[in-house]
Amino acid sequence: MTQEINNPLPGAFEAIDLATKASGFTMASDVQTCSLLKTLAASKPGGKFLELGTGTGLSTSWILAGMDRNSTLISIDNDEKFLDIAEAHLSQDTRLALVLADGEDWVESNREMKFDYIFADTWHGKYLLLDEVLEMLNKGGLYIIDDMLPQPNWPEGHDRKAINLIKDLEARKDLVLTKQVWATGIVIAVKV
Repeated sequence: MTQEINNPLPGAFEAIDLATKASGFTMASDVQTCSLLKTLAASKPGGKFLELGTGTGLSTSWILAGMDRNSTLISIDNDEKFLDIAEAHLSQDTRLALVLADGEDWVESNREMKFDYIFADTWHGKYLLLDEVLEMLNKGGLYIIDDMLPQPNWPEGHDRKAINLIKDLEARKDLVLTKQVWATGIVIAVKV
């Protein structure tokens, strides 16, 4: 067994990857994480999905590739330049709603919504508004975060934030979680 990804890449992946590199965006999820996102998405047929932090849509394309046709995905980002890349390559997928919004504003305005799968790839839902976002997760729903191992683009002191987040998640009684020292460092939790 190797860590190679032998699944076919999502249809839009290569074009989004080229546009991502050209844009200078350096915070895209790695391919191993994306492959896991696809696999986990396949476990939620007819599911309601939320991605906090679209970026350019690389991880979005993988989540969509794992979803069935009865599932829906809302993906939020606050940077129009990068969201435009996702829009250009993924907007034809009717299961997807791309939303340009501040994460805090969107979460506060949509707290009554419930999801079966939340990928928190930005500060909101991870380091900010954690309780609020976890309240949006259905029982049996998946909460997924990445970049929990030190990354070259982390600002000084960010390692403490990551350590404290892990401690907070481990202390919760409403989650069963697994920490993976793999890819960029992934945590997968299920709401109980």
